[in-house]
Parts: sequence; structure tokens; C-alpha cells
Amino acid sequence: MTRPILPAAELQRLEREAIDTGTSTRELMERAGRALATASHRMFGPRDTLLLVGTGNNGGDGYVAARHLAEMGAKVRIAAIGEPGTDAAKAARADWSGEVETLGEETAQADLVIDCLFGTGLSRPIDEAIAGPARRLFGAARRTLACDLPSGIEADSGALLTDLGAFDLTLALGALKPAHRLAPAIHRCGRVASAGIGLEAASDWHEIAAPDLPALDPDGHKFDRGMVHCLSGAMPGAIALSAHAAARAGAGYVRVSTSRMIDGLPSSVVQTEDATALDDERIGCLLVGPGMGDIPPLLTVALTKTHPLVLDADALRHVGEPERLNGHDAIVTPHEGEFVELFGELEGSKADRALQAAATSQCVIVYKGADTLVASPDGRLGFAPPAPPALATAGAGDVLAGIIAAIRARGMDRFEAACAGVWIHGRAAEACRVPFIADDLLAAIPSVM
Repeated sequence: MTRPILPAAELQRLEREAIDTGTSTRELMERAGRALATASHRMFGPRDTLLLVGTGNNGGDGYVAARHLAEMGAKVRIAAIGEPGTDAAKAARADWSGEVETLGEETAQADLVIDCLFGTGLSRPIDEAIAGPARRLFGAARRTLACDLPSGIEADSGALLTDLGAFDLTLALGALKPAHRLAPAIHRCGRVASAGIGLEAASDWHEIAAPDLPALDPDGHKFDRGMVHCLSGAMPGAIALSAHAAARAGAGYVRVSTSRMIDGLPSSVVQTEDATALDDERIGCLLVGPGMGDIPPLLTVALTKTHPLVLDADALRHVGEPERLNGHDAIVTPHEGEFVELFGELEGSKADRALQAAATSQCVIVYKGADTLVASPDGRLGFAPPAPPALATAGAGDVLAGIIAAIRARGMDRFEAACAGVWIHGRAAEACRVPFIADDLLAAIPSVM
């Protein structure tokens, strides 16, 4: 099941809408605090707990959570940076019967520390008089939990305004925010759980989840499962990885155009020198770029065909203006350097840049990295869940291109096919023993699927 992702301003709009229709801010705070306490109790048990609370509604959530945790049997303390500043937070503070100490250098550490300092509206660094003690307490705790988003993170871009360290668990309230899945914040959130608080959180942005792949037709044949045709270039090892990945990812027929036989490919992958093979109407996806080298005619040939395309690696260096891709049914898979070379230095967050690139090129963009995004020209945006850092290895992108091509060849919508490929790729990496090489991903693909 996919989880929606909403920018901070959209969550604030939904909160205002809920309030206008009869749900008080205090009730939303009660739901949030109760959800935070429940998540803490289920994940960590009734521990010696310290909540660090701010003066806004995020702090109010902390007062509510403290009350519920105490009722669940936890030993609870609160350290605040000041008096509550909103009516709802003041009411939550009044309902807390325990003491409230001032957060500072004298604040004693605890087994579990919960961050309720600052919410999604933070736009500047945290004062060191607050950040210093908080950083010390988080660092000394055995377990750490962040309410909605770790303090010090900008909600929409994932930027670290102040680095307070990495958390074990973050509980997203209402919906995930972009920062939960954008670097560098993605490396600070730990496991991200989510809790509904009664908001109707629908969005064209979502966390990429396990795909619903088309079922195989019991009466079907190999071409019904999709044909992937790959163009080989100067470095055949890369396209061999892609072709092998396409076969492992379920393509019914994989073929490679090559002027020389490529060693190491499965016997089921057909290698051909026939130039007319590209005119085969049964081709479900044409893949060009991995190992292409400095051979621009390969891209030119691919762009003269009407087959769905996956363009990767060297092909991206030879596109020129991204508008050249308008009118093509293409999925483009750049990493950061390739993205900048093709689209230039765009403004905004990574999410903003991915959507701009998709709109300009009219292609689905798989913007690779530690925080891979899949952007569609129609405004849909998929955020990949975290993948192992060992995935940053030579050839891993070639494997991803092959997986995506196989799924696209089966007839899936190109955005959905790209999201499915990204999810399978990441889970295949999780199934590999570290350290691994790209070839190891190939063997893991079938078990993931």
C-alpha cells in the first residue's frame, strides 16, 4: 500500500480545513499525541522516557504523549525549551500532572528520548543553546523517536538546518513529508512509521511501495510477457547486465543488437546483427545507453522508432536539448551528474527539479541517488524507500534500467513501471550480502518478485 507524501503547506491546509469543519486543534493534538505514545509503547515498551518539547503544537503533542505514556506504565519526564505558545499546547500542558524541567546542560539523560521540539514549519537553524543539550541527550539514549519529523530538518527539501543526529524511529503524522524520503534527511529519520490523525491526505506524490505487477496469462506466450530489445555499444558488459536483468525481471524475450558476440549472457538472450530487428512490432521496450560509449547514432536510431524507450547512461549525454525527447514514450534514468548535464542547474528541491525535468522533456524521469525519485509529466511523483548504501556500485544502474525495461515491455504505464523497477531494485539490494557487485543483484531479482 502506498503512503501519500504532502508538502508542509498542504498539511497545514488540511488541518485548517478540518478545523473549519468542526475538528478542534486540541482534538488533532490529542490524536497526534496518543499516536506518538502508542508507537513508542509498541516499538520500545515502557522505558525510562524523556520528552523534549518546544513551545508550539509539536511540543503540545509531546505533553499529550507524556500523559498517555505515563498511563501505560512508563516513567516519564519532560524537558521544555519554554512555556507553550499556542492555546492548544497550553491546554495540553495543563492536562499534564507531572513536573516540567527546563532543557539545558543539567538535564539528565534517559533510556528513550522523544523529540517534540520543532515541527514542519522550521525554516532556520536551531539555537545552539537548545541544539547542544538536545544533541547530547539524543546521543546518550539507547533509543530515539521523533514526532512527525526530526527537529532541525526542513520539511519540503530534506535540508539539515541543524543536525541533531540520526533517530531510530520517526512517526509521520497525517502523511509523510518530502523530507522523510529526501537526502540528507532520509538518513536521519530511521524507520518511518505513519499515523492518521483524521486528515484526508490524498496526493499525486507517494512513497513507492511493492508493485501490483500484471498477472501472467495462463494461455499467453513469451511475447505476451514482453520483448525487450537492447542496443549494444562500445562497452558490452554494461548492456549485458541490463539484458540479463530484463530476463530475470520477467521479460518473455530479450534480444541484443550487437556487432560482436557478448560473453556471459544467458543462452536465452538472443544476440543479433540484423539491423531490421529494430522494426519488429513485437518489441515492448527498447533500451539504449548502458555501455553505449561515444556512439551518438545509436540514440538517433532509437529515437526514430516508435517503441517505448528506456534511456540510460551514455544515451543521456547525447540527447542535447531535453525537448528533443518530446513526443517519445520514454523513461529517462539519470544520476545527479547526468541530470545536470541534460537539464542544467534547476532551482528548488530535488522533487521540484524532477518535476521540472519531466515537464520539459515529457518523459518519466528516474532521478537516481540515495533518494531516488520517479517523476511523471502529469505531476505524479514517487519517492523511493531507503535502499542499502552498498547499491552505489558499478553496474547497478544498468541492472535498474533492465528491470524497468522488462516491466514496461509487459504493458504497464511508464510511471508505474519505473516505480516498480525502483522498488524491485532496492529490495534486491537488501537481499544481497554486503559487499556485493551488480552481478549479485541479478540472482536476487526473482526472489524479490
